[in-house]
Amino acid sequence: MNEEDRLIELEIRCALQDELLTSLNDTIAKMQDILDLQQAQLRMLYNKMQQHADNANDNQPYSLAEEIPPHY
Repeated sequence: MNEEDRLIELEIRCALQDELLTSLNDTIAKMQDILDLQQAQLRMLYNKMQQHADNANDNQPYSLAEEIPPHY
């Protein structure tokens, strides 16, 4: 393998690694967005449970069965 072939091989590897890094970066960014959404949903659920606990008279456990959607 001569010098020119080695240089071409290194350039190809570098280009493939750049493409892989870009792909991984995009994946991590999407995962961060999903994680942020899940954390917001968890905070909302926690706050709802805290409000229910503050309003509970008999210290009854929180039940999703009590939360009937408006279309029922």
